[in-house]
Amino acid sequence: MKDFIIVGGGLAGISFAETCFLNQKDFVLITETYGNATTVAGGVYNPVILKRLNLPMDAAAHMQFIMPFYTNIEQRLAVSFMHDIPVYRKFASVEEQNNWFQAADKPALEQFLDTEIKHASYEGLPSPHGFGRVIGTGYMDTALFLKEYYKFLDDQSKLSVEYFDYSELKLNPNSVSYKGIEARHIVFAEGFGLKNNPFFVYLPLNGTKGELLLIKAPGLKLDVIAKGNVFMIPLVNDIYKVGATYEWEDKTTLPTEKARAELIEKLEELINCPYEIIEQTAGIRPTVTDRKPLVGTHHTNNTIHLLNGLGTRGVMLGPPMAKHLFDSIENAVPVPKEVNLNRFKV
Repeated sequence: MKDFIIVGGGLAGISFAETCFLNQKDFVLITETYGNATTVAGGVYNPVILKRLNLPMDAAAHMQFIMPFYTNIEQRLAVSFMHDIPVYRKFASVEEQNNWFQAADKPALEQFLDTEIKHASYEGLPSPHGFGRVIGTGYMDTALFLKEYYKFLDDQSKLSVEYFDYSELKLNPNSVSYKGIEARHIVFAEGFGLKNNPFFVYLPLNGTKGELLLIKAPGLKLDVIAKGNVFMIPLVNDIYKVGATYEWEDKTTLPTEKARAELIEKLEELINCPYEIIEQTAGIRPTVTDRKPLVGTHHTNNTIHLLNGLGTRGVMLGPPMAKHLFDSIENAVPVPKEVNLNRFKV
């Protein structure tokens, strides 16, 4: 008998799989697609919400937790998918500079906001008021991360790429079974796929569609993540990832002209050099109404569990939320009430 069946192959599912691996637990991960929202994500890890200049709950602790977590995977798989690179917030006015300094005086933020205005000169990226640098930031190459981790799981015979059929799941007194696989527990980490999950359909997960552009801008030569009304992540060969949009009504994963126009408008507010659009991608982020994750155990069956609702901060939230869930199942450590799914009544 296995310890866990994990359903879902995005950042949530893989974070839980890695947590199981580190704790010598036997598991299988079932995924229909290779991480829909994860593969099209920007992948930026940044502890500060730059729009409001505040810190999400436990962000400092999460930053300390994720770096060794991902570094360990990089070393074991002999691959580099984490890229340390500063985020430069473009100041649009002197008022924005003052807001930055006021925020940097707060004890929680002082370790993350550089108090020296950066007057870096980037051709094609005008910034008469300079930039504010966020400390300790970077981005994950999410597509490479998933590809390499799936290969690792496959080599260990712990991966099954197939549609998960809920009707095939059998609930036993102290275990579950699925198509001949018996396990002590099942963890659902399907992202927006939660909307089809009969065990947790009552939870208020309202996915937000996000779209990104991939552009080529040979004249730009950025060595930082530039942030205005959109972010620009420098990749390789003058390629940049630009995003993202937030759409609450459309739940398809098809790129739209509306989002393309919005991204182009915001991009051209940020840069003034020639560029070429190479690709446009879209995905659905698993966003909860109160913007906090959904972690915990089903209210009537202690073999069924959930790890979801990571929203736009999957890189930062995946590993610590996976640990919360694992510790609650294996060590009877309560999931923090702020992220515990039982904050929502059936």
